[in-house]
Amino acid sequence: MTDSPVTIRAAQDGTTEDGPPKSRESVGLMLVTHRGVGSELLATAAATLGICPLQTRCLEVQEYDDPDLLIGRGRQLADEIDRGDGLLILTDACGSTPANIALGIAEGRRIRVLGGLNLPMLLRVYNYAGLSLEALAEAALVGGRTGVAAADREEPA
Repeated sequence: MTDSPVTIRAAQDGTTEDGPPKSRESVGLMLVTHRGVGSELLATAAATLGICPLQTRCLEVQEYDDPDLLIGRGRQLADEIDRGDGLLILTDACGSTPANIALGIAEGRRIRVLGGLNLPMLLRVYNYAGLSLEALAEAALVGGRTGVAAADREEPA
């Protein structure tokens, strides 16, 4: 089975190019990454799609930052963008300081944390912005995995 993405571009009223939204979910999105990674991926995704269909915040970690302070700041950001449908946090490297901060932000909340952030993952999240938290997390994982391939080789049939 071939997975083919469907681009859903959200308008102000919630409709899409393909008709009504797939759901009324409005999951928030946070990128918790090493310095520069999240902001550059976010800028590239927004430039590629021409829109940013989800409430999105970026929390970047520098080597001298206090993780406890960043967890507190991340919880404040989460409160700003979680409209009751949950929050998806994407982080660049599992086991890293940003990932551990993301897990601290998520503790006790309706938040999914995924590692291995890449551009295809972020684009997939924005293309499927109307999904529920669980479905959006699964779409992100699929986008991240299918976006990593040997570009110089043809995929076997």
